[in-house]
Amino acid sequence: MDNSIIVIDDELDFLESVKRGLITYGYKNITLEQNPHNAVAIFEKGAIFDIALIDITMPGLSGVKLLEMLKSISPNTECIMVTAVDEAKVAVNCLKKGAYDYLVKPFSREDLVSSMDRALERKRLVDLLELGKTKRLPGLKNPEAFKPMITNSPKVLKILKEAELHAQSNAPILITGESGTGKELLAQAIHAASPRAKFSFTPINMASLAGSMFDAEFYGHTKGAFTGADKNRMGYLEQSNRGTLFLDEIGSLSVELQGKLLRTLQDGEYMKLGTSIPQKADVRFIAATNSDLEMMVARKTFRQDLYYRLRGGWIHLPPLKERSEDIPLLIQKFLEEFGGDAGKNGMEESALALLMNYDYPGNIRELRYIIQSAVNLSQGKPISIEALPAQFRKRKCLSAVQLKPGSDSFVALKDMEKENILKVYNKLDQNKSQAAALLGIGINTLRRKLKSYGVE
Repeated sequence: MDNSIIVIDDELDFLESVKRGLITYGYKNITLEQNPHNAVAIFEKGAIFDIALIDITMPGLSGVKLLEMLKSISPNTECIMVTAVDEAKVAVNCLKKGAYDYLVKPFSREDLVSSMDRALERKRLVDLLELGKTKRLPGLKNPEAFKPMITNSPKVLKILKEAELHAQSNAPILITGESGTGKELLAQAIHAASPRAKFSFTPINMASLAGSMFDAEFYGHTKGAFTGADKNRMGYLEQSNRGTLFLDEIGSLSVELQGKLLRTLQDGEYMKLGTSIPQKADVRFIAATNSDLEMMVARKTFRQDLYYRLRGGWIHLPPLKERSEDIPLLIQKFLEEFGGDAGKNGMEESALALLMNYDYPGNIRELRYIIQSAVNLSQGKPISIEALPAQFRKRKCLSAVQLKPGSDSFVALKDMEKENILKVYNKLDQNKSQAAALLGIGINTLRRKLKSYGVE
């Protein structure tokens, strides 16, 4: 887990024991500090920690006083107090001063991890609430996981931060949005940003699971379980053990099968066909749909209890027409993807104007196919209106979108790159580190490009 943790205690043996225990449970980013004054200095220098584990009795500075100081510097850090004396008065005092929990030595690793997991879940929920209030563009802790999500849109950048916060939880997530908005891509990014990243991400099109085959495909079966079952087979749940199961088109599942899925989500148990032995499903569920599930619930074609069970976290992806600032960025990405001379030579402004003023009922997927076709037809020349699909050629030519002053008849790829780099850089308040991470380039590369644009 990438959550940052600082453990503050004057006993080195205790610090090392806690670190070993946390590493055993998958925590990686752990800082140990014996001197409470040094801990304060670390926070004052701007270090950010999700959790602080603080011993109450330390020479030079009490844990309670340290708690007050750290919460004043970093109010979003969740603090867990540790003491060798079990006194209710001390515990209540710590909680009043902002501590999340109170542990009495000696405690088990399981008790420590349980307390930390609850504290992290609380922090995640608080961060989600704060995200809805802020007007500043949020930075991502794990930008590499979300690199495939191409965007300059403030709306989508907030959605990605929300997704990153949800990624740290095991609660199911429901992703909604029109077809082609990138729901599966976002689900993959959430998986990549989660503690389950090193295990499998398994996508399932729920529309393909016919009623008679649901149990066999989803839960698996043993040899001889039914006619034609000539060998044991792992189901999707077993294949996804410790990973993420992506349930695409969840709205297409029949009401009968919805009940079976609900039981699995509630109990975390299932049985293969042909056996009566229950197995445990250690799986994170992410579901997606372009259907209006609330309307389906009202019409009783989708179970209300399953709907709320899936909505442990809810993310809605907007259609491309609501994030038009991303169209040039996506065009650039697809030009690079399909390569060839067209990728170097860019696009005529009249063609770009039509693309910028189109509603894209098929969203990003439709734009991708449009660029792929145009690259094939342009044969190394700048993409013109003639290379676009018929519906564009029939439209009246709209006024050109000027991405770069001048008389050139096309927008070169390098100029589109410059426009997008400067947009991201300025929208992130000229924060080079965040801009480089979001753009997917090294900070030295960003500095070099900004210098070539005359920006220091």
